[in-house]
Amino acid sequence: MPTRRSVLVQLPAAAVAGSLALRSRSVFAADKSVTVGIDVPLTGSDAENAILIKNGAVMAVDEANAKGGVAGYKIEVMILDDGTATAGQYDPAQAATNARKMVSDPSVVAAVGPEMSGCGKAMAPILSQGNLAIITPSSTNPDITDPKFAGQFRPMGKAIYFRTVTTDAFQGPDMANFFAQTLKVKTVYVLDDSGAYGVGMANAFEDQAKKNGMTVLGHDQLDPKGADYSNILTKIKAAEPEAFYYGGTSLAGIKLVKQSYDIVPKIIKAGGDGVYSAALLKGASFPAMDGWYATIASPYIAANPDVKPWIERYTANYGQGPTAYSFTAYDAMLVILDSIQRVADSGKPVNHDTVRDAIQAANVKTLQGVVSFDENGDITNRVVSVFQCQHNSQYADDNVLQQFKYLGVAPQTS
Repeated sequence: MPTRRSVLVQLPAAAVAGSLALRSRSVFAADKSVTVGIDVPLTGSDAENAILIKNGAVMAVDEANAKGGVAGYKIEVMILDDGTATAGQYDPAQAATNARKMVSDPSVVAAVGPEMSGCGKAMAPILSQGNLAIITPSSTNPDITDPKFAGQFRPMGKAIYFRTVTTDAFQGPDMANFFAQTLKVKTVYVLDDSGAYGVGMANAFEDQAKKNGMTVLGHDQLDPKGADYSNILTKIKAAEPEAFYYGGTSLAGIKLVKQSYDIVPKIIKAGGDGVYSAALLKGASFPAMDGWYATIASPYIAANPDVKPWIERYTANYGQGPTAYSFTAYDAMLVILDSIQRVADSGKPVNHDTVRDAIQAANVKTLQGVVSFDENGDITNRVVSVFQCQHNSQYADDNVLQQFKYLGVAPQTS
């Protein structure tokens, strides 16, 4: 039988929010409580990844509540879906609606999310107006926290968009360094999926590739809703690059992986954390996924013996193993819970203003180590990890931790 929470996350975003609010009033009316939002695309091509991320954040809340809450507060969650059937994936317009919903609810003191940078760009100005902090476990477009764009993404001045991952200002270039220094690639073709994340990642990779002396033979954009990429792939085949690099998510990525296996099977293929994906493993499957390189914008911790019990608890709770950004979602929630604790201990009211200030000053021990942020909200740890997909038939095809072999830390860009 599904739990109460598992039923709620299958509802449309508005219904989820309303049901959670109703539950809070009817069941916990006599208790002190605060709400933390969770915004991910539970509808569309990235839903499988989003569920794994959401589970990481929810797990931290469940563990805290099982110990009596935080500083006497019951922690409620408001799970919001920023994916839509119309978009077929994440939808920035829906993310903006979700941001307004959280800002307008005085019980919401912080949030985890979004998964995607396009949603982050839509949400950040709204969250800034409400001084509501959000911690993303996975969105990596650097513009959102770049002080050059502060007027656009944080018009009220204070940082409100925090990250438990580094940005594409490091992820894209560091993978270009890996191409040049480790794979010894001399010629490359670049693709993106037209989204904020994909374009930013691909451009950052391309700029650093050129600095490394690689010849970029072309850069094309894929229509995520298109069905046939054979023209572009045939063009790549004719150009004869040693490798191609894809910046984007699974809506275009699944089709790209399948079709590139047929048209350019021998070429080196790689992408960012959009490729390190349960949705891509499930949708494109093997043998097409074999050999693909990918990065994540955080340290690799799954092999750490201290983290093994957490992985076992996660798997037992949700019936499948985590992805890399399940860890960072859990870490994001730990930072929020720690911030609530510090605010309550100080005697100040626990609200979005005080929690935002506490998050800015965070220095919290998490799964990935101590998390702290710079003045713009970016995590101070800038490690990028590199993987290669190598089919392991002992595990489910969509088990990210087992199907991607960790190769090491990408060479950092000075």
